[in-house]
Amino acid sequence: MAQVKNCSPTCQSFKCAKNATVYRRDGVWCRWTEEMCNIANCSYALCTKRRLLPGGVCGETIKRKTVEKQPDEVVGPTIKLHGKALRKIGEKEIF
Repeated sequence: MAQVKNCSPTCQSFKCAKNATVYRRDGVWCRWTEEMCNIANCSYALCTKRRLLPGGVCGETIKRKTVEKQPDEVVGPTIKLHGKALRKIGEKEIF
């Protein structure tokens, strides 16, 4: 999983929404466009595992990045309360 790989029509998880793929010796042929199957430009290409990303990239070959947010970013500006909400909570400002 070191490199990003493009999805292939020979993948077991690949599915054509139009059911227009024909497997031949030289590759996978699309009966809808009458040319070789090109996942990157096809709007009917699907992945049964829901891992197909835009541009025909396989999502299983990409490593996820997690970003930690600082506490200042999580806590936003204070909200001033009036009326019924003020009576229920009992504070004039909440975070």
